[in-house]
Amino acid sequence: MKKVVIGMSGGVDSSVAAIVLQKQGYEVIGLFMRNWDSLADGELNGPTTSSGICPQEEDYNDAKSVCDALGIPLYRKDFVKEYWDYVFTYFLEELKNGRTPNPDIMCNKYIKFEMFAEEARKLGADYIATGHYARLQDGKLLRGVDTNKDQTYFLSQVSRKQFENVLFPIGGMEKSEVRKIADEYHLITAKKKDSTGICFIGERNFKNFLKNYLPNMPGDVVNIDTNEVVGKHIGLMNYTIGQRKGLNIGGMDDKMFVVGKDLSKNILYICLGEDNDYLVSTSCLVDQINYLGDEKVKDCTAKFRYRQNDIPVSLEWLDHGEVLVRYPQGVKAVTPGQACVFYQGEVCLGGGIIKEVRKNDTKLWYL
Repeated sequence: MKKVVIGMSGGVDSSVAAIVLQKQGYEVIGLFMRNWDSLADGELNGPTTSSGICPQEEDYNDAKSVCDALGIPLYRKDFVKEYWDYVFTYFLEELKNGRTPNPDIMCNKYIKFEMFAEEARKLGADYIATGHYARLQDGKLLRGVDTNKDQTYFLSQVSRKQFENVLFPIGGMEKSEVRKIADEYHLITAKKKDSTGICFIGERNFKNFLKNYLPNMPGDVVNIDTNEVVGKHIGLMNYTIGQRKGLNIGGMDDKMFVVGKDLSKNILYICLGEDNDYLVSTSCLVDQINYLGDEKVKDCTAKFRYRQNDIPVSLEWLDHGEVLVRYPQGVKAVTPGQACVFYQGEVCLGGGIIKEVRKNDTKLWYL
């Protein structure tokens, strides 16, 4: 009997993934990752649940309840230092540089599919498994069947080598089916809401959380069309390109959009109207490429953020591992630091990190 070590998060997806693996005849072992210390660096008043414990401990208790119900062992492993070194430090550095990072993508690359996999091998795993909505077929990464939950965007920096001996048991299922199975098994996670927020750090007041690690440096908010100062920001790290809500500038949030940042002058640029030309780019330079295809393609589709429809693009493969991604029809709010992920139909071709945003192949001065 083949042995599978599955990442048990305390959520409904990993719970049902464990059930599916059992039905398929595997010997299933659960492994819970603790990646964040809520008492680290002065965060003494982190979030708690209604039961008065931190969410991560509640997740562990839920994972233990599920494993007990299914009759599988659950191990627990701390990756707190590794998460800090490989994910959270990157997250903070990107914010300091005025970019918008995606720590969930780096968590998959360095923690879930590298360090977790090493720990699983110590437990004798033939395979590792997670509750991701994605599929692997003939060495290719495919979108999850549930297009609303597909998570290939977050897996785009995981290498082909890392995907070897990986199983995604619920990748061919709809979320509603996953909930139904959990309910049939009377699992504590059946109606548990999906987690949001930063991977493993969870839901919290983001601005208050960041103050523990990066000092706020207030500065001017400038209308990029008129060069007029229209308000004050509370620190550039708290804003992302395309943001509309939470600007708190004269009651005009419904008309204003964040369009750029000037780190040297500590200026946040905004524009008026969602159709403002300053929001639109026609190409971007992408680096840190992790390509999952067999041959480099010229034409495909891409996503520049998770909740986005596919955009037709052309790829120009440059020296030094960079790709120039063109989309002459124009796309709004393409953001440095975010992932650009390539697709051909159902197949995810991997992607990279947006380094530079351009219009007519000229770098936008305000990004």
